[in-house]
Amino acid sequence: TDRVMTCSFHKFGGAFFPGTGDVQDVGAGAGKNYSVNVPLRDGMDDESYQGVFRPVIQKIMDTFQPEAIVLQCGADSLTGDRLGSFNMSIRGHAACVRFVLGFERPTLVLGGGGYTICNVSRCWTYETAVALGEEPADEIPHNDYFEYYAPDFKLHVQPSNMENFNAPSYLDSIRARVLGALSELPACPSVPFHQPARDLAADDSDEEEEDPDVRISVRQADRTVEHPAELYGGAQRGGVS
Repeated sequence: TDRVMTCSFHKFGGAFFPGTGDVQDVGAGAGKNYSVNVPLRDGMDDESYQGVFRPVIQKIMDTFQPEAIVLQCGADSLTGDRLGSFNMSIRGHAACVRFVLGFERPTLVLGGGGYTICNVSRCWTYETAVALGEEPADEIPHNDYFEYYAPDFKLHVQPSNMENFNAPSYLDSIRARVLGALSELPACPSVPFHQPARDLAADDSDEEEEDPDVRISVRQADRTVEHPAELYGGAQRGGVS
């Protein structure tokens, strides 16, 4: 369908699960070109990620003009994830949430992947605060799971020195292909509004507005169209239910 557009920024390549999500995977049928995939490589850092995330999301908002947004905040893109291979900080990750919320559309923010549990909880705590317009302290307060956040017991984690395999030329190419495809989409789909036809049968000027505490008249009851499969209460007809 062209009524919903999906956009995914993710690791792609080799045998990495699930093996789909290439830039040329654009949907099918009526939904062709309404599935946007941005395939990325190992070592993605905050600056590189923002360089593709912001222009692509901005283009989607300008072109598709969604009335509502579902934002999934997968935490497996954080540095140190057990399965992911990106190198993003929590602040860099949350900057994407802040950017999307800046459009002031109804937005449902969800969690997602993430396999280093202490960092997942850090990330979603901070992004919940961002959604609420708060800035929590970096010091993690004492709690039943305090030891999970050793050795520094901080909310934020520092990216590592892993190599970023997303060369500027590669990101420029992916960004250009995605933005080019979005530019070719027709104007945002819409459903024309039709004024509903007036119910002439109910437009009796000689009848007063019905009182819900008064039984309907025989004339009004005769006007009711009953399907054989419907069950009508006898009390409404003046009988016994």
